[in-house]
Amino acid sequence: MRLHTQEWGTGDRLAVLVHGIMADHRTWHELTPVLTDRGYRVLAVDLRGHGASARGAYAPALFAEDLLDTLPRRPELALGHSLGALALALAVEELAPARAVYSEPAWRMSGAEGGLDPAFFTLFKRSPDLLTSLSRPREGAEHGERLAVERQALEAWDETTALALSAHRLVDHTPEKAVVPSLVQVSDPSTLVSAQARAELVRRGFEVRTVPDAPHAIHRDRFDAFVGSLAGWL
Repeated sequence: MRLHTQEWGTGDRLAVLVHGIMADHRTWHELTPVLTDRGYRVLAVDLRGHGASARGAYAPALFAEDLLDTLPRRPELALGHSLGALALALAVEELAPARAVYSEPAWRMSGAEGGLDPAFFTLFKRSPDLLTSLSRPREGAEHGERLAVERQALEAWDETTALALSAHRLVDHTPEKAVVPSLVQVSDPSTLVSAQARAELVRRGFEVRTVPDAPHAIHRDRFDAFVGSLAGWL
């Protein structure tokens, strides 16, 4: 499936961005000017079932196939968050970016302790205020605008994605090795990547950086810390 994409910038280097569950390309609105200022052309997708992309069957392999159907090969940078990091990891060998960044990857969708079911996220569709309660507040009109965009993304999201992913929640999709230079960015505490898993990722050839006192959506709620932890990778 070819996905809806949004493009910014005209630089010679290409960065591709893949959002997490319930979001869409607009989640990267703060990051895109940072990248374009550094000479990137930026492509951000809407995963199937999200944003303006089509609906269909849902499974980790299908999310990855869609990236390969949509994105140019060999981008300079590929960055995925949560579900987007899962899809990116499954596609990364063929996509062949120069560098890959996985922010809070949902490689074990049941969570670090094995108790999280993706079907839980359907509650956000029914009660959007729950999503707002998980966002760290910011001052001024910008915070209100961001919340409005998140509500719009939530309204557009097909909650069937979460129900379908529930069937894969006990599968460990952690890559056996880093096939390209790869950074794993982890919040602390993390609901998805345990301390033991971080040590194992280092053994498998990943660089792991932890952002203290950060929620799951580091790029959304701790943006300066998010960018700071990507030093040397952008």
